[in-house]
Amino acid sequence: MPIPGKFSMTLPILVLLGDGKDHEAHQIVAHLAQHFNLSEAEKNELIPGGAQTKLARTARWAKKELTDAGLAEHVGWGTCRITEHGHQVLNQKPNAIDKALLDQYKATDSLVEADPPDRTPEDDVRAAYNTIRSYLAQEILEMVMRCSSSFFERLVLDVLVGMGYGGSREEASEAVGRAGDEGIDGTISEDRLGLEMIYVQAKRWKGNVGRPEIQKFAGALAGRKAGKGVFITTSTFTHDARNYVEKVDARIVLIDGRQLADFMIDYNVGVTTEATYELKRIDTAYFEDE
Repeated sequence: MPIPGKFSMTLPILVLLGDGKDHEAHQIVAHLAQHFNLSEAEKNELIPGGAQTKLARTARWAKKELTDAGLAEHVGWGTCRITEHGHQVLNQKPNAIDKALLDQYKATDSLVEADPPDRTPEDDVRAAYNTIRSYLAQEILEMVMRCSSSFFERLVLDVLVGMGYGGSREEASEAVGRAGDEGIDGTISEDRLGLEMIYVQAKRWKGNVGRPEIQKFAGALAGRKAGKGVFITTSTFTHDARNYVEKVDARIVLIDGRQLADFMIDYNVGVTTEATYELKRIDTAYFEDE
């Protein structure tokens, strides 16, 4: 049988999560394989490109449908659990959890907008790309929160070097990561000649980074007579913290978790290209001599 679609998987996944426990991705995939009585060949069938099985990929998007609707929530890399809304849906004993039902819960999110009536196939491609990228960024942050402090230090180095700072990775590693807790606290050159130095602090945080932490960072810059600084966090900055950096003499750039994940995607740090699709149009110049 073909691998069932994501909306065929949403109910079996929510039933599994109904025990209230945290379930990892491999447990969900195994449950689905048993639920649909898939053969070994079906369980091992790969997507085009051979990077992942069709079963695991479809299960991943089915989980996203549940989390987007607030029926499940992520609690770690590849791990999720049921929410109170999820229990409410299960108590209704639905025959299926389809798009219409999920959209009822998504409709409570003000960020969800109806598709415009003049939407084109090109718009659909862009929207799909943005959805995939957003989910990838979320997965990246979950993975980053699981890695060690030393690995996080190397990760930030790779991002900064990929963006053109610090010269080579070897040169950058000599300056960054000499002190600090849960991350990096040091300097990195803005250019290969080392004419400008940037003070860098990076911390893996779960809560919002507030003004007091940025004030400490600004104080460290002043103490070193540094004019530029970058504060990187895996979480977010409070509104007060962002307002504060506009008032200090030093130029301080704040990079939150989503921006860090976006930089990792843009500069190919911790990600790999799974497939490439070319969107082409008519070359009118070719036909001009006809």
